[in-house]
This record gives sequence, C-alpha cells and structure tokens, in this order.
Amino acid sequence: MNDLIKFLTKNIGFIALVCVTLGLAPFAPEPHIWGKIKWIKGGAVGMELMDWFDTLLHGVPFLLLILAIIFKALDFFDKKPLK
Repeated sequence: MNDLIKFLTKNIGFIALVCVTLGLAPFAPEPHIWGKIKWIKGGAVGMELMDWFDTLLHGVPFLLLILAIIFKALDFFDKKPLK
C-alpha cells in the first residue's frame, strides 16, 4: 500500500495530464465522462454493460487524482506540527 501512495504522490502531474487527455476524451461536443455522468444522473436508462465499463475507464484517472491529492495533503499535514 505504501508503494501505491508513494507512486500517486510523486506523479500528481502525470495523473493530472492523464485526466485532461484520456479522462476527458473525446472533447466535442462535450467531454465523454461528463456525458456519462449526466446519463447516470438521469437514471441511466438504456445504459448497457459497455457504457458502464466506458464510464469506469474514463473515471479512473479522476479517482486516482483525488486519491493522490488526499494522500499529498495528509502527508503535508503530518509533517507540519500544529502550534
């Protein structure tokens, strides 16, 4: 688990780049993940297994980025003593 935390915290820039490129692609007419989220929010009527898998693949970079930011913040606050 420590190796994963180290990897995430050291590669935040790369993970952010993956979010912008693969997480949002294709960009027109709207980012793909945004369309999937709206579809799920609308009740996911007509979504098939492939659509759920596609949502997972486009959403994983954002989940990794959120985890990396959380771990980086926890590491930052652990090193600074509170006065």
